[in-house]
Amino acid sequence: MLQAGTAPREDGRHAFPLPELYERVSRHVPAVEWPALAPDVEAILRLKRERNAVVLAHNYQAPEIFHTVADIVGDSLALAREAARVDADVIVLAGVHFMAETAKLLNPEKTVLIPDLGAGCSLADSITAADVRALKAKYPGVPVVTYVNTSAAVKAESDVCCTSGNAADVVRALGVPRVLMIPDEFLARNVQQQVPEVEMLTWAGHCEVHERFTPADIAEVRDSYPGITVIAHPECPPEVVEASDFSGSTAMMMNYVTEKRPAQVVLVTECSMADNIAVANPDIEFIKPCNLCPHMKRITLANIRHALETMSHEVTVDPDLADRARMAVERMLAVKPTPTVSPAPASAAA
Repeated sequence: MLQAGTAPREDGRHAFPLPELYERVSRHVPAVEWPALAPDVEAILRLKRERNAVVLAHNYQAPEIFHTVADIVGDSLALAREAARVDADVIVLAGVHFMAETAKLLNPEKTVLIPDLGAGCSLADSITAADVRALKAKYPGVPVVTYVNTSAAVKAESDVCCTSGNAADVVRALGVPRVLMIPDEFLARNVQQQVPEVEMLTWAGHCEVHERFTPADIAEVRDSYPGITVIAHPECPPEVVEASDFSGSTAMMMNYVTEKRPAQVVLVTECSMADNIAVANPDIEFIKPCNLCPHMKRITLANIRHALETMSHEVTVDPDLADRARMAVERMLAVKPTPTVSPAPASAAA
């Protein structure tokens, strides 16, 4: 039987497909399943060449996407930055809808595709443009800092966007005593700890993945694994962040693990994060719990292939709001410092 991490060999009749790519994901994809996935991988690599297309994949994508067909991988800020620089006619966003909209805002002349229109976001769904207008009327003159996990219509009503990786920097850059930080209540409360001199007015939006974590989860992990390093995403409740050893965006989580190299670590975030970091760090033991994002998991190799074959589903943004939404995103991109983009494997871009 083929062991995980062992290079596959020919079975006597047919060569095991794409063995080099399989080696990257062999700890997470059973060898018996790979022949069913490989045809989609091969087709995607071919279609990318034919369409002059690139695949942008968020850190929450499954390893078989993240490590085989993605050209650019990273957190939402990294993907936004690279979307603005990418040299391609077609962008396939392996992520959720607001990310595809952001890519379109920054690349209005390019075709942006999302493989599944149902890949949404509980945070994006928690607030509307009308809600933002009502907040602005209630708090006149207070800058609106909007998390990128929102629709283009909401971004268009905002002064500047932010991500979990640069939210504190964006708030500081405004140089004001009070901001509206929407829609993630927990992110705003966690940023408040980093920028205590600025009052945060919040909205009661939550991520359905991160809001479920509790301090009891952290205590249970620490009891079971003494000395373990706990890293939490800032979309978690503040009590969870406080109980952790480090908190940061998905890019910051990756950087922390690769630089500090803890023997055991738990990532308090979406499950695929640990799988993707583990590929490049086989000596680090990743302990779960984690929670799956049902929206991210709607993206598959099969529907990425279908998107490139049929050029669907194309993401468009109403021209009446695109300029205003783009301005909020571009103001965010002008803020320094920025997270590091994780390079995709060279052959994945072939």
